[in-house]
Amino acid sequence: MTYRVLILEDDPMVAAIDRQYVESDRRFQVVQVCKSGGQALEYLAKQDVELIVLDYYTPEMNGQEFLDRLHAMGRAPAVIMVTSASDTDIVRSLLSRGVQDYLVKPFEFARFRQALDKFLQRQKLLSNSGGMDQRAIDQLLQSQDGEEAAPQLSKGLNGATLRLIQDFLARSQGQALTSEEIAEQVHLSRITIRRYVNYMVETGELVSSIDYQTGGRPSIRYRYTGSFGAAGKKST
Repeated sequence: MTYRVLILEDDPMVAAIDRQYVESDRRFQVVQVCKSGGQALEYLAKQDVELIVLDYYTPEMNGQEFLDRLHAMGRAPAVIMVTSASDTDIVRSLLSRGVQDYLVKPFEFARFRQALDKFLQRQKLLSNSGGMDQRAIDQLLQSQDGEEAAPQLSKGLNGATLRLIQDFLARSQGQALTSEEIAEQVHLSRITIRRYVNYMVETGELVSSIDYQTGGRPSIRYRYTGSFGAAGKKST
């Protein structure tokens, strides 16, 4: 089966890169590239697609507004959100609106590939779900996403927040960062970051070391190992 894809991106260069990434897999075909939310909605009112690659910041409306209007039309294709937003509330809102995955700019092809693979896995799961009721299907999809992994919930952590931190650390290129530096970059409190950092050290995502070069006072720095812990998947 070939999956039809719509790309909503107002930057022609970024749209071209997105298209190249999508069509690197022959199971996907980009059927439309739109520069605005209005143009995309007009197309989707007449044509169906299985997947939308959606830039959060586009002319006329942002990603949340676009998704609200899309759902009001009775359309619910899978959505991969591409965003420069690092606000946790925005990420949580996107996931609550059915966004399957999100990519924080700048990202590498491997991360885009991971999002496409996740889409394919969900489609395979849905195609093999004959005879199951909707509740059972929802539970399977939720389990696959790893959003409610037991170790994560037992510590009161949130999956969207964890993924936001993981995305930032994956782009840190192995830098050794303090919890304060991480908190500043992802716009979360230092107390919150310390909870997630401790969890990621336990699961092997971060390794810690003591830095004695900061004004004579030792500080702890953390380096990302390149693999997700119990709540995620190993990065490629």
